[in-house]
Amino acid sequence: MALAILAAALLHVGLPAKYRVNPAWVVPVVLTVLMGALIIGDPGRIDRQKPWLRVTTRLVIAFLTVANLFAAGRLIADILTNNKLFANNATGLLATGGVIWATNVITFGLWYWDLDRGGAAARAHRPYANPALVFPEMQHRDYAPPAWVPIFADYLVLAFWTATAFSPTDISAIKRWPKLLMMTESVASLGIGGLVIARAINILQ
Repeated sequence: MALAILAAALLHVGLPAKYRVNPAWVVPVVLTVLMGALIIGDPGRIDRQKPWLRVTTRLVIAFLTVANLFAAGRLIADILTNNKLFANNATGLLATGGVIWATNVITFGLWYWDLDRGGAAARAHRPYANPALVFPEMQHRDYAPPAWVPIFADYLVLAFWTATAFSPTDISAIKRWPKLLMMTESVASLGIGGLVIARAINILQ
């Protein structure tokens, strides 16, 4: 999870100045401070159920989400208003859209990971209690270890498939909040990808 947040921060810094939070050091510094607090408060396995740790975790994810929404909003506005920034640079447009899309996948993966079954710390103590998402390993115990529980990579895969296939594929949402979250992610992915690709094709022509 920490590596995913670091990757998302670096992706955001790599955006053109117009699409990132400026000055460029703001996002990595804020995320580093918050992540440092989380690691100090809960080193190693995430299993300490303290309210401030849960709040800080959500602040990290929310900050990253808002920063990426800012970038996505600026890009979509520029595409719809025929801004000249990428008028003759389809590669730059696709690269910028790709970075925003990838960051979007990471942020939604973090939200699924943080919200399912009360979060990572709650899952460490009650791994099978109150699931909102049903993974295939939970239904086919003969092909998975007896003590299998989802980790961040599983939620990241869910976010990736939701952004590419516009469906959860083999993972079932059995509560309303993940259904609504998946719907939101699919709409965001379709909007960003569709507009960026359409504009790039228009430039290439």
